[in-house]
Amino acid sequence: MNVSLYIAKRYLRSKSSNNAINFITYIALIGVILGSASLFVVLSGFAGLKDFTLEFSSIVDPDLKAEVASGKSFILTDEDISKLNNLENIALYSKIIEERVLITSDEKKTLATIKGVDEHFQKVVNIESEIDYGSWLDQKSNQIVVGWGIANNLSVGVLDFTKPIDIYVPKPGKKQITSTSNAFNTVRSVNVGVFYINEKLNDNYIYTSIDLAKKLLNYKPNQISALEFKLKEGADIEATKQNIKNVLGDKVVVKNRAQLNDALYKMLNTEYLAVYLIFTLVLIIAFFNVIGSLIMMMLDKKQSLNTLFNMGIHLKDVRKIFFYQGSLMSIVGGFIGVVLGLILISNQIYGPDFLKIYITPTLPYPVKIKMINLFLVFLTISVLGIVASKIASARITKSLIKNI
Repeated sequence: MNVSLYIAKRYLRSKSSNNAINFITYIALIGVILGSASLFVVLSGFAGLKDFTLEFSSIVDPDLKAEVASGKSFILTDEDISKLNNLENIALYSKIIEERVLITSDEKKTLATIKGVDEHFQKVVNIESEIDYGSWLDQKSNQIVVGWGIANNLSVGVLDFTKPIDIYVPKPGKKQITSTSNAFNTVRSVNVGVFYINEKLNDNYIYTSIDLAKKLLNYKPNQISALEFKLKEGADIEATKQNIKNVLGDKVVVKNRAQLNDALYKMLNTEYLAVYLIFTLVLIIAFFNVIGSLIMMMLDKKQSLNTLFNMGIHLKDVRKIFFYQGSLMSIVGGFIGVVLGLILISNQIYGPDFLKIYITPTLPYPVKIKMINLFLVFLTISVLGIVASKIASARITKSLIKNI
């Protein structure tokens, strides 16, 4: 039997004759419980908020996207198309043309990015579900679909033929501009839908047919800006990326969904780390109570420790008693805290509506239970508890035990 561990368990369960020491011990245990519960709740809330944010940003992001490596466009040959069609993990792909344009309606104007898409686009991404008003565009027309921000800036509605929308793109060339009327390619279009995805897309993007975009930019029939891919269920993303790269060569860069939003992912991961470090600092402060509790317990048990020392127990075994006691207090408190946090998060996900916390009257605060957060919280509590116990137990010396 491990004598030090046995005595540590007895000390942890038994009450001291000094009520002040009992009070300090309870405060230390409650601090560990609340600290671990708070850390788990915050990390779960951040995980839910992260997924909620990425859900809006990735609605119109494909599984894979092949972007031009340099310049603004590349040539997709018939041989390239044939090879892409033979790749087994690709369900569908859409040809894309993107360019910055000037849009005007009456006396109002704004800059935007026009995105010309083919007939497969609405099957590659679920764009139609994000259209608030109107409908998706017809490929054989001059129709466009605009974001909420652009619609507000231009004060345009859906199928408003009294307010035509003109799209301008500078003509390519090196000669001196002699007339503004000859400096731009222009297309007159009609808006048939308004989408709402996120602020960035709402304020900057309009969708149109790929034929209209080619006409506006004077592109060749096989000239495009990008390809967006939808993969078959269970497809190996990295292997498919390499296969696409092998077909299209160095003229494109192939990105997955995370790489398309790399800035957003980096920002969210940085915020996650900052939140974890801040709450770990709070836990470190809480563990000072554990150190104080152990030191008070040592002073209270001086006579018992002296008896044990005289019976032949080594000094390092006496130190182990309080090391084990502090470690057990931290682990037990951390476990209770994690369970409490699980109950709170489960209530936010599965509980009745009147017990949930809401961001808006209809939107509960998003949370997500992740095993990595459970492991991270319990590991953090355990490590901090072991360190605190080691610091406290190191205070035991022969002079402290014999000085009765």
